[in-house]
Amino acid sequence: MSTTKKYIRHLKGLSVPDRVQLGLSTVIKLSLLNAFVVGIISGEWSVAFISIAALIATLLPWFLAKSYELPFPIGFEFVTALFTYATLFLGEAHGFYTKFWWWDLLLHGGSAIAFGFIGFLILYSLYRASRFQAPPSLIVFFAFSASIAIGALWEIFEFAMDSFFGLNMQKSGLKDTMWDLIIAAVGACAASIPGYLYLRYRIQGLGIFRFFLKSYMNAKKLPE
Repeated sequence: MSTTKKYIRHLKGLSVPDRVQLGLSTVIKLSLLNAFVVGIISGEWSVAFISIAALIATLLPWFLAKSYELPFPIGFEFVTALFTYATLFLGEAHGFYTKFWWWDLLLHGGSAIAFGFIGFLILYSLYRASRFQAPPSLIVFFAFSASIAIGALWEIFEFAMDSFFGLNMQKSGLKDTMWDLIIAAVGACAASIPGYLYLRYRIQGLGIFRFFLKSYMNAKKLPE
C-alpha cells in the first residue's frame, strides 16, 4: 500500500476533533515553513532562524512516537505545535511578549501544566507496556523530575538564543528564569498529584487531567 493511501486510511480512522487538530497542526507547520522561506528571501535572518527552529520543535512528537513507538495522541502534537508557534514565532518574531503583558504568563502557565501531564503519560506509557516497573510514588517522582527537566531545558534554550542571536527571551534575566522554573514546578505538581491518585487508587479526577488521560487511552499513533 502506498504512503498516500496509508495516510488517507489513517485520516478516515480519526475522530472529527482529531482531524481538526491534525489539520491545524499542519497549517502551523506550513506557515512556519513559509515564514522561513520568506525570511531567507527578504534577508530577515532572525525571523528565518526562529521559524525553522519552531518548525523543528513541532516535529518532535512525531519523532518520539516513531522512535519509541509511543501512542502520542493527536492533541499532544497540536498542543506542542501551538505552544511552539505562540512562543517562538508570535512571541519572539512578532513581538507579542512586548505587545501583551500577559502573553508570557499565559504560555508558561499553560505549558507547565500541559508538559507536566505529558511527562507523566510518557512514563505511564512505558509502565503500561511493561518497559518500566516501579511503585506509583516512584513513577510520579520521575514524571515530576521529567517535567522540571523540560522547563530547565527550555530556560537553557532561551539563554542560548539571547546570548548567541541577540534575542530577548529571558526578559528580566534571572528573575524571569526563576519565575518560569517556579511555574514549571507548580505545573509538574498539578500533574503529579492526580497522576499518583490515578495509579494508586484509579481515580481519574476531573478537568484537564481527565481530558489528557482519556486522550491517551483513546490515542492512535501519529502517521508515519
